[in-house]
Amino acid sequence: MTDDGTTTAGATGTLGYEQARDELIEVVRRLEAGGTTLEESLALWERGEELAKVCRHWLEGARARLDAALAGPAEPRQSGDAPGEIGGGTADDD
Repeated sequence: MTDDGTTTAGATGTLGYEQARDELIEVVRRLEAGGTTLEESLALWERGEELAKVCRHWLEGARARLDAALAGPAEPRQSGDAPGEIGGGTADDD
């Protein structure tokens, strides 16, 4: 952590979405409260920008996963398999 209570920029890449979001909320709260020097405010702003990028990255990844899941089945069917047919065999295999 830095002396202003935020974590270093190097740790940003390892943050999960919830961690980044919670820290971003805290950064915004501190900026809105005021009472910080110009240098502290700039450092908080920069940290907030980094955290927003992390959150955006996680949300874009989640959106891509949802889009892929909604696009269709993840496993390709074997040739000869009809939708809903199990095993790909024919009824004459009995």
